Amino acid sequence: MREAWADPSVPLPAYATAGAAGADLRANFEGGQGVVVQPGARALISTGLRVALAEGFEMQIRPRSGLALTHGVTLANAPGTIDADYRGPLGVILINLGAEAFMVEHGARIAQAVVAPVVQARFERVDALEETARGAGGFGSTGTR
Repeated sequence: MREAWADPSVPLPAYATAGAAGADLRANFEGGQGVVVQPGARALISTGLRVALAEGFEMQIRPRSGLALTHGVTLANAPGTIDADYRGPLGVILINLGAEAFMVEHGARIAQAVVAPVVQARFERVDALEETARGAGGFGSTGTR
C-alpha cells in the first residue's frame, strides 16, 4: 500500500540540463501553504520526498546558486547528507542570510540533490604519521598564489 505524504502535483526531482550534476528539489508543503524565512532565520522546508538509495551511495543536498546570489538564501548545513539506510522524509534547512524576508512558495526549487558513491574508511590509532612536505601546515600554509 502506498502511503501519501506529498502533493503529487509537485514535480519529482529533475536535472535542468543534460550536463547537470544536481537534480532540483522542490518545496512541498502540506496544504500548499508557503513559508516566510526572515533575515537571519532558518526553516526546515519539506520536499515531500522519501528515498531508497542503493547501498554504497549517498544523496548530497546542496544550495542553489541563484537563490544564494539573488536572495542570500542557502543551506544551513551544506552539503546535507542523506544516508543509504535513511527512509524518513527529506527536509532542507534553508537559512536567509539576505537583508529581506524570503517567501518559499509551494513547488519552488529550493536545493539540488547529487547522488554520489561512498567509500568508508577504517580508522586506527597510531603512534606517528609519515612525514610530508607540507607537514602540519594549516590554513593559508600553501601560500596565496
